[in-house]
Amino acid sequence: MAKQSPAKLKMLQAEAKRAAAARRAEKAAALLPDARGEVLIDPYEGVDEAWREIGLPTPVRHALIDDGLYAIADLRKVSLAALKELKGMTPNAIRILVAEMKKQDIQFRN
Repeated sequence: MAKQSPAKLKMLQAEAKRAAAARRAEKAAALLPDARGEVLIDPYEGVDEAWREIGLPTPVRHALIDDGLYAIADLRKVSLAALKELKGMTPNAIRILVAEMKKQDIQFRN
């Protein structure tokens, strides 16, 4: 077999790289939900921004939103005992919420 020219080798390498990139793109597109006709809708998207900002974990954010609490100011509607009973509420989350309430001079309902 004759030795290929440097230009021919360069062209073959470029073709191989393009083909590999195309395969990676197809694989990535197949993993995306929209590519398979599925649409994932997060009902908490956009309403849990206040809770995300203070660093609460997802289960805690969902529990607060499910209870109708969308911001720190909404916490004055509930008592500390009622807040502790929410599913997914952790002691660390309670500490975070109490600290944020103190910053804004808000108190729980008695």
